[in-house]
Amino acid sequence: MGRPIHFEIHVDNMERAKKFYGEVFDWKFEDWSDYAGMPYFGAVTGDENEMGINGALIKRPVPLPENTQAVNGYACTMGVVDYDSIEAKILQNGGIVAHPKHALPGMAWQGYYTDSEGNIFGIHQPDENAK
Repeated sequence: MGRPIHFEIHVDNMERAKKFYGEVFDWKFEDWSDYAGMPYFGAVTGDENEMGINGALIKRPVPLPENTQAVNGYACTMGVVDYDSIEAKILQNGGIVAHPKHALPGMAWQGYYTDSEGNIFGIHQPDENAK
């Protein structure tokens, strides 16, 4: 079985990306650049006792795909408790709506955004009453 255990988000501006994810999702960062041999910041995304994984921000080695191109990699989705408040934080911190909030009927609210570095990510609020 190949369960995801780590993720990497490619960024152009490390400080801007750390601010974006720190402000929006309250992630904490650890400098692992010496270990990786390049600009690389570990992202602690939550308490170790909660379901989820940690990851990292890594300096983007090649240009970002054009807006009209498909996602070049994975689109990570973060679970949230209050969709609307997180969306507000995303927009306040320079994020852009990529696909607006929509119901996954009987399951959740889902939407996709572009972060400060041009990457697509999702947010997901469980709600059995979503329709």
